[in-house]
Amino acid sequence: MSNLTRRDFIHTLAAAATVTIAGTKSSPKVLGASDTIRVAVAGLNGRGGAHIGGLAGMKGVQVVCLVDPDTNTYAKRLKQVKSEGGNTPRTVQDVRKILDAKDIDAITIATPNHWHSLMAIWACQANKDVYVEKPCSHNVREGRIAVEAARKYNRIVQHGTQSRSSSAWAKLAALVRSGKLGKLLISRALCYKPRGSINFKPVSEVPEHLDFDIWLGPAAKRDFHRNLVHYNWHWFWDFGNGDIGNQGVHQMDVARWMIPNATLPKSVISVGGRFGYKDQGETPNTQIAVMDFGTTQLIFEVRGLKTDALRGEKIGNILHFEDGVVAGGKFYRKGSDKGEPLPKIEVEGVPTGSIFSNFIAAVRSRKVSDLQADILEGHHSSALGHLANISYRLGEEATFDPRTKAFGDNKDAVETLERMEEHLSTGNKLKLAGLKLRVGRKLTIDGGTESIVGDPQAAALLTREYRKPYVVPERV
Repeated sequence: MSNLTRRDFIHTLAAAATVTIAGTKSSPKVLGASDTIRVAVAGLNGRGGAHIGGLAGMKGVQVVCLVDPDTNTYAKRLKQVKSEGGNTPRTVQDVRKILDAKDIDAITIATPNHWHSLMAIWACQANKDVYVEKPCSHNVREGRIAVEAARKYNRIVQHGTQSRSSSAWAKLAALVRSGKLGKLLISRALCYKPRGSINFKPVSEVPEHLDFDIWLGPAAKRDFHRNLVHYNWHWFWDFGNGDIGNQGVHQMDVARWMIPNATLPKSVISVGGRFGYKDQGETPNTQIAVMDFGTTQLIFEVRGLKTDALRGEKIGNILHFEDGVVAGGKFYRKGSDKGEPLPKIEVEGVPTGSIFSNFIAAVRSRKVSDLQADILEGHHSSALGHLANISYRLGEEATFDPRTKAFGDNKDAVETLERMEEHLSTGNKLKLAGLKLRVGRKLTIDGGTESIVGDPQAAALLTREYRKPYVVPERV
């Protein structure tokens, strides 16, 4: 792995014993078209409610179990399942208690990010199918292990990037490949989403309704405070990945989808900071990531402070072609502000229905090819955000003036940085003089081995140390 030898990597993880969960001994049940698919939903805040909403009322599907280390989450979701599905599921705090359950066919995962891969791996080892929220991983290496687990145990594993079920995006991807608009030069993704200060929360006693050890799971042991449970964990490196790995994964996935045959880039560099307030959060609220895919660049922008839209988009994607720009479903020729309808193109197999209905259909067919957002696609898109964050985290502080030369003569990256500066200074009245910007390292990526070349410190961040017994195995 990376410039470390595989032997070195294995030795690095040797101290963390691999946990193999019971369940791999039994054969998976073969579900017929008339069989009810019984689902456990893990993680009951936020997206957990969406999982229940997408599955509980579906014909031939029953939510039979709710999983969350916080028992205070149960009442609302029990009521939701009863209302939408007509049954009352059981509840457990620890997912390990249901992995061998013969009345559960699939587990959907809406936990914090640091649990996604491990829970998906355990579920695959227990012969359960999986729907896992974005990002499918907290780091690059564990995402790859999740893919390997899905393949080894012949499980159906869907990734929660719903845009893959969009016929409009599927048609646009086909239009890009047709060449009708010329070469795609920049696939730009935007996450302009207001994120206010989370302030500072003191260390406090763990509430009785929360099993904090299970909540921490693979992460390092730490004291409890109220900025972790339930949402603001997104802004702490041990648990989340910032907005590029939160809301941004959706736009990242679309941006990569639009680049023909894209998996991982040749290089990544990221700059940004946490501007406008001082609080307990660790991840940037303002970030630019530039990724080299050869003839196409992927440029990602995060803005958590108030901002105007770019070409009418705040949370979305913009495609820059040789002949013009596609934004908001229209084509703008070079030198024109008048949007035109997109050229029509014939596309076979356009997605229909929801990503949840697609998951259930694939569970019945047992065909990975039926999935609109297979775990492999989720892994590649999630990895892009992780690589950008590795660059950012290993960066050095610099001033806005003189402007960093990190982007060299890349005029598109420099233009993006100039707009970020204007966003901070004019849009949010921040004085750039004396304000520090973190300028990340430029990372060289070997996509074939999913490694970082020539930088052992960066390569170490492709994985993490896991807290026993919550250990992602080196192999499955």
